[in-house]
Amino acid sequence: MRHTQSKEIFNISRTYIPGGVNSPVRAFNSVDGDPIVIKSGHGSVITDVDGNDYIDFVGSWGPLILGHANPEVIKNVHKTAEYGLTFGASTDLEVRLAEMVVDAIPSIEMVRFVNSGTEATMSAIRLSRAYTGRDIIIKFEGCYHGHGDLFLSKAGSGVANLDESSSAGVPNSVISHTITLPYNDAESLKNIFLSHGGQIAAVIIEPIAGNMGVILPEEGFLETLRNVTDKYGVLLIFDEIITGFRVDYGGVQRIYNIDPDLTCLGKIIGGGLPVGAFGGRTEIMKNMAPEGTVYQAGTLSGNPVVMSAGIATLNLLKNGTVYEYLEKLGNHLQTLFHKLSNGMNLQVPRCGSMFSLFFSSQTVHNWNDVLASQLPYYKKFHRLMLDQGYYLPPSPYESLFISSTHTKEDITGFVHAACDVIRS
Repeated sequence: MRHTQSKEIFNISRTYIPGGVNSPVRAFNSVDGDPIVIKSGHGSVITDVDGNDYIDFVGSWGPLILGHANPEVIKNVHKTAEYGLTFGASTDLEVRLAEMVVDAIPSIEMVRFVNSGTEATMSAIRLSRAYTGRDIIIKFEGCYHGHGDLFLSKAGSGVANLDESSSAGVPNSVISHTITLPYNDAESLKNIFLSHGGQIAAVIIEPIAGNMGVILPEEGFLETLRNVTDKYGVLLIFDEIITGFRVDYGGVQRIYNIDPDLTCLGKIIGGGLPVGAFGGRTEIMKNMAPEGTVYQAGTLSGNPVVMSAGIATLNLLKNGTVYEYLEKLGNHLQTLFHKLSNGMNLQVPRCGSMFSLFFSSQTVHNWNDVLASQLPYYKKFHRLMLDQGYYLPPSPYESLFISSTHTKEDITGFVHAACDVIRS
């Protein structure tokens, strides 16, 4: 494949945009070559400015469960846009989408829409601190909750120590009440509550990790998390920005039958447009202004065009047939990888239509296991798969996504190509 125009555009972009991109992972720093510039997408296929087609397993990092340019979503967006793009005032569309979210996720009784996942998680933390009157936040290694200052930290030298900043520009004072623990480590969780339980406001977690690749919770881990937070009066926040309406219409919490106190959503509920949301029990959510004293605001929150895209998307998902189809494709992918990857150091964890590829002979349970896998292999693997016509995340730490527009043939071709590339 030739990428002449992509290279030209990227070189120009570096003059005007830091690093040439508006989100760091797009820069292809973790893989070979320069980023390709996308022109269009239809169904499971994206096309770059040089005319190359790719089967897309990124799906704009998760929201495109119905594939690119779904006709029903596009029709709703066009219809709404004709009446105006934004009003900075209430519309019936935000109420309709709120009703759909509350109906789908039993733990959510009230919801507040925002413009990004980062806004959702930051707001949920502020609300948790106000509601509990406490300051400490617990998060887990490898789970990403946006670029808010309080999340940009890494674990100190011991699990009982407070965090260190993981980004320039974040003062230690900002993350002085953040503690990062190993994912899937119930004992570390119990120990930190024994020493700090009365000071902890909330625990935030991706119940199925999606930002260090797909890592499933070990048996009993989420149950331990729910039990210990209940015992100490701590709010449990599920960051389901990726998994919400992706792994199930009711999210991870429906699969594992665990109700968090607050849930953060994004991605799919915007149908491919920028969105975020957080919600939970009425007694908690009523602390938000203007009803309560926890301040949060956004000019474009509940934007009518975004809401219409979300409504169209959820309407197409709610009868469950899309999930049944995606489960069949996901099962076919895993089965075929198991058959063809014999003798390879390859793990393919999956939940529903999200999965990962780890170059490891051992099951991956946490961030340390991810780092212990053969990460450099992905750099070459990505470039070779791109040359084969498959667009994968330009980072070994990200999830891959299947859409309802992928076919069994798309999956079969992908698995055969991947195994051939790995063998070579």
